Amino acid sequence: MALALLAQAWALPRGGSVMAYIIDHGLRAGSASEAAVTASRLAARGIGSRVIPLAGFRPGAGLQASARAARHDALAAAASGDGRLFLLLGHHAGDQAETSAMRAARGARGLEGMAAWRAAHRVVLLRPLLAVPPADLRAYLRAAGVAWFEDPSNAMTRFERVRVRLAAAGRPPESDEARRARELEAAAFLAGHATFSPAGYAVLDAASAPAAALGALLRVIAGAQYAPALDKVAALAAALRPATLGGVRITQAGRLGPGWLLTREPAACRPGVPAHAGVMWDRRFRLETAPPPGGMLAALGADAARFRDVDDLPSIVLRAQPCLRAADGAVVFPVVARFMPPQPATSLPFFNRGQLSCAGMGNRCKMTI
Repeated sequence: MALALLAQAWALPRGGSVMAYIIDHGLRAGSASEAAVTASRLAARGIGSRVIPLAGFRPGAGLQASARAARHDALAAAASGDGRLFLLLGHHAGDQAETSAMRAARGARGLEGMAAWRAAHRVVLLRPLLAVPPADLRAYLRAAGVAWFEDPSNAMTRFERVRVRLAAAGRPPESDEARRARELEAAAFLAGHATFSPAGYAVLDAASAPAAALGALLRVIAGAQYAPALDKVAALAAALRPATLGGVRITQAGRLGPGWLLTREPAACRPGVPAHAGVMWDRRFRLETAPPPGGMLAALGADAARFRDVDDLPSIVLRAQPCLRAADGAVVFPVVARFMPPQPATSLPFFNRGQLSCAGMGNRCKMTI
């Protein structure tokens, strides 16, 4: 609520506009009515809004993580569909301290906090409140005479984030300077040593790599939101070798060139999805054309052997490529798809062997394989 009011106060004098998206996960009784009341409160302040129910949402192994992923996907789809480039999220200083503490405890990303901005899902995510304490936001709303709802899950100690909050165990993230230096190092390394393919693989011409650069490659090629645990990435980055990590196979590049091939592990590919224009599969490929009804977009898998004369990609790459599977069992390959993972390899564009590359930022490239 505070984010919406602050965004409106910033945008209107500059000739801009604000749209608020309200996600209803449907996990609590009364959540739909809370969403409707929130929309009415925003309307009273002249802010348009849209309630987005996550129909059929079923939490995975981690409730908060799966709810967050579903929420972010829905928010990005709504913003992109409305032609809005910037998607603002309301994470504040308390959220940031909790996130860095949780990541440090798991060794996943050290003391790296949430980024103030990043490109993802065809939008630019902005978190303008990361330095603002939550108490200040509540005080702002009280002074403005605006009511809000508190999420009851914020008091449930079965969630790690709540336990960190109640124990006052939050930790400040690394400095902006340290984060920028690490991202610059990763971008420079990838510019000099990595070659990306719109077929969703990369060749890394190096015997070792900065951990941040290797983690970025693993995340992009797997279609993941986050890189694997930092300690595992660092151990592999120090001396590259054949391995499988984070749903990515690392093997010698062979005829693709010197160095190492990083490609999606076929066994890690997600199940097929009903095929229609614009559908995403495996969080990596977006189908660009409208297929016949009733088919599935899925991994080529073992059927790759039937299509070796169509493309000379290595078998390990070919098996993780998208194909159309008709209801009668027919396999259609190749398909026109776009390699479009959730976010780019780095926050900075970089030059890759003479071409400007954003490594999965959604640069349009028809892929006929």
